Amino acid sequence: MPISRRGFLAGLPLLLAGCTTNSDYANYGPITDEPYPIKRVSLEKFKPGLRRQEVAYATNEPVGTIVVDTPARRLYYVLGEGRAIRYGVGVGRNGYALAGHAYIGRKAEWPGWTPTGKMIARDPRNRRYAGGVPGGLSSPLGARALYLYRGGGDTMFRIHGTTQPWSIGQAMSSGCIRMMNHDVIDLYNRVNVGARVLVLQA
Repeated sequence: MPISRRGFLAGLPLLLAGCTTNSDYANYGPITDEPYPIKRVSLEKFKPGLRRQEVAYATNEPVGTIVVDTPARRLYYVLGEGRAIRYGVGVGRNGYALAGHAYIGRKAEWPGWTPTGKMIARDPRNRRYAGGVPGGLSSPLGARALYLYRGGGDTMFRIHGTTQPWSIGQAMSSGCIRMMNHDVIDLYNRVNVGARVLVLQA
């Protein structure tokens, strides 16, 4: 029997709700025990594949490795035995500047941000931030940052939170690998300084 437009629209919320699990609501609810409160994520704005979830994932990388699949806009935390936690990410021009292996050289909670000379040259509007942006709700690095190093030196490549959750799954004009604040906090709590990172490019 054909479904009327009115009937379809009436059932649409139920259809959308079927794509959202209780764990999704738990993963992306308000966070009130941080120095700065983090709002609930509007899950209806994100495809289920961009939400944090445990998935099957075949890799030769050891347990605890972070794999950034830049073209797919996905990040995996390797659990072992063919499983991983998958996160949706946003990428930017800087996100294509690194490929291969690196490691987490340091971690920071609510990090401040200072644009590099290259960022200012590429977008002169960044000059207003040359003195740095303190950590907090206005910092482009969001709630957490993981700083990637190689051979003892900073690659200037970061995995970080974002003040623009709508950018997850997108390719932006600048920036490294951005995650929803809820997700970057989860990842931050799982990894230690020295953890292995593999960045895949197209």
